[in-house]
Amino acid sequence: MSMIVAGVMSGTSADGINVALVQLATRGRGRPRYTLLAHAEYPFPPPVRCAILEMMNAELARVADLARLNFLLGELYAEAVAKTARKHRVKLDLVGCHGQTLYHQGVAQRFLGRKIAVTWQTGEGAVIAARLSVPVVSDFRPADMAAGGKGAPLVPFLDYFLYRDQRVARIAQNIGGIANLTTIPAGASLHQVVAFDTGPGNMVIDAVMEELFGKRYDRDGRVAASGRVLDGVVARLLRAPFFRQKPPRTAGREEFGREYVGRFLQICRGASKPDVVATATALTARSMADAVERFVLPRFFIPRAAASRKHGGRQMIVSGGGAKNPTLMAMLRDAVTPLGFKLHFSDEFGLPAEAKEAVAFALLAHETWHRRPSNVPSATGAKRAAILGKISYA
Repeated sequence: MSMIVAGVMSGTSADGINVALVQLATRGRGRPRYTLLAHAEYPFPPPVRCAILEMMNAELARVADLARLNFLLGELYAEAVAKTARKHRVKLDLVGCHGQTLYHQGVAQRFLGRKIAVTWQTGEGAVIAARLSVPVVSDFRPADMAAGGKGAPLVPFLDYFLYRDQRVARIAQNIGGIANLTTIPAGASLHQVVAFDTGPGNMVIDAVMEELFGKRYDRDGRVAASGRVLDGVVARLLRAPFFRQKPPRTAGREEFGREYVGRFLQICRGASKPDVVATATALTARSMADAVERFVLPRFFIPRAAASRKHGGRQMIVSGGGAKNPTLMAMLRDAVTPLGFKLHFSDEFGLPAEAKEAVAFALLAHETWHRRPSNVPSATGAKRAAILGKISYA
């Protein structure tokens, strides 16, 4: 049986809405087969983006505004999906919407006498379902957390089906606001897949650009390319406890948001603006390589010499908005080549880099609709497999 599912994603950078229209089919108990029919991106209007970023600040957010934003985003998500479906003349069967993360605390902390882990993705699924007249699966993370997991990352379910290979050891590296990787050793089964957040992706770079240049991001990495990396600053920042924390681990604006950027700028005080942007870009690249060297190679991949003799080598496959930054990609290539990895892009495997996360949530929604679990406990730390999400019926 085949279904056409719209996957909807808006990331921690709050740049806008990604929509992927995906045809999904499963034969028996085999892996789902997918065809990407269309992909589109819609930037948030500046006032909406500003409001989202303000709502991520737990000290300033107002309850009434949080409630309003939940319904407003439902309307915006529905409009983005409807526009994409009309343009490509597609009739939808289902929508999978990740929503906009406002707060994510994957590690249990004490609150009113109980230790709890929490997450909050906003964007009302009932509104989307009503506007599009199709069921909507949303709010994917809580079910994994209820099963003892960190609620993230969830994209490894797609990574495994896309990139598993009998001979080639692969890392799927996604660079959104936060950067995360999925390890897929050669010939791995699903329970051998491990994934975790490596640290900042575009988040710190974008915030620095906005603070110093009044721009939302470093287009084509031009500013970073004109600057000089402050190596001592990068080394100092990589000694922070987060980067030494063993996986599974997650990150968000709580770790790398406004307060972190303020400290980063203070440390870089006196440097030229291009040097600061170059240093933020290097922090992202080197934190990814550091995670690979520190936590991936010792545990999951055979030695480099053996990989060359007996297997098809090692590949790092990059997706997400950061893949469009040539300066970041050059820094990442320089950092992972000594570790034995060749850099590739998800586009080379038939999936546009910027569409991958939206496709992932289309796949997760498809599995939920068929009552199949789709978290990866070895990635999230959950005690068991779980069916993810909540269904809003039209």
